[in-house]
Amino acid sequence: MPKPTERGIAPARRVRDVKYAVRDVVVLAEQLAAEGRRMLYLNIGDPNPFGFRPPEAMITAVKEAMDANLNGYAPSDGIDAALQAIGRETARKGVRSPVYTWTGNGASEVIDMALTALVDPGENVLTPSPGYPLYTALLAKLEAENRPYQLDEDNGWQPDVDDIASQIDARTRAIVVINPNNPTGSVSSEETLRAIVDLAAENDLVVFADEIYDRLLFDGKEHTALGSLRDDATVLTLGGLSKNWIVPGFRIGWGVLGGDPDRLGDYVEAIQQLGRARLSANHPEQYGIPAAIDGDQSHLAEMITGLEARRDLAMERLNGIDGISCVVPEGAFYAFPRLHLDVEDGQWCAELMRETGVVVVPGSGFGQKPGTQHFRIVLLPPLDVLSDACDGIAAFTTRTT
Repeated sequence: MPKPTERGIAPARRVRDVKYAVRDVVVLAEQLAAEGRRMLYLNIGDPNPFGFRPPEAMITAVKEAMDANLNGYAPSDGIDAALQAIGRETARKGVRSPVYTWTGNGASEVIDMALTALVDPGENVLTPSPGYPLYTALLAKLEAENRPYQLDEDNGWQPDVDDIASQIDARTRAIVVINPNNPTGSVSSEETLRAIVDLAAENDLVVFADEIYDRLLFDGKEHTALGSLRDDATVLTLGGLSKNWIVPGFRIGWGVLGGDPDRLGDYVEAIQQLGRARLSANHPEQYGIPAAIDGDQSHLAEMITGLEARRDLAMERLNGIDGISCVVPEGAFYAFPRLHLDVEDGQWCAELMRETGVVVVPGSGFGQKPGTQHFRIVLLPPLDVLSDACDGIAAFTTRTT
């Protein structure tokens, strides 16, 4: 029998490049908090700790399901009531040619399943830079190539369609579009989205339309669903309860795959294989989907009003600091300020945290144009906390310039 090695159990090499900056910064924050420091957390996009509450009817529906002992396994794709409600949401968004709909443990699991069923090692996927780090982490796990395409900061963080087109080759399988975008808070124009979906259709690519924040838009702006723009493109529209309905801990998301049904059969079967292997998404929480989609949406108006006030305060304060500029967010609850300083963003963020207790995430954790430095903040904390955080950022930046 072989003896254990002194160096311990070697992890798989596929995990080596799996990183998630949003959570990674918490390690230092927890150390500082343990020393008794006051920490101002602007790092994780969770609305609940900041007083935002989900619709009561949705919570009631879930409680009733649990009381009725609907606590066993659900069908692998999801319960009928949830799938039918998602169908109504799909129709509201104008998404064309839906072929297959399923639920997951958060939109994150839906994305994981869809990428795993699609991409082989050595193939590539185009992802936005800046963009949500889940995609790069999953592609690293799958040993596939992440090809970042640039969002144009000088054009309101719109996707650079020419950059996307220049990177497509025979091994490209998909284009990811996050709209509204995390981390910038930008909202893509219909013109830009049409150009992207045309490229996808011409090159037989799947578009991952990550629209988890599609109801959280500012200043009366309207959202264009990418899947509504062309019948013959293969578009996976991603949604969920977490952000629009303020229950990220429910871990309930969904995907709606649209396109030519005659060409999607094998891909759908591959996704279903993965779904059956993990049995089902969270069951009782699925009963909250119809109540959320079909119910009273008044919580959104209140939330958006609060977020707009926070956005306006943060933009006034941050854009008033020498060495910092920020494109005004149009949706979600993030901003992505730029550092016009001779610094490395990770080190700058760590020193900011040590000196002021303000916790932000380095821009390098989301991707950024080479030669630029950024950091992401969330706009969720109350105005007084956000103001204190801006005070800390201003004082620290003044001392370090």
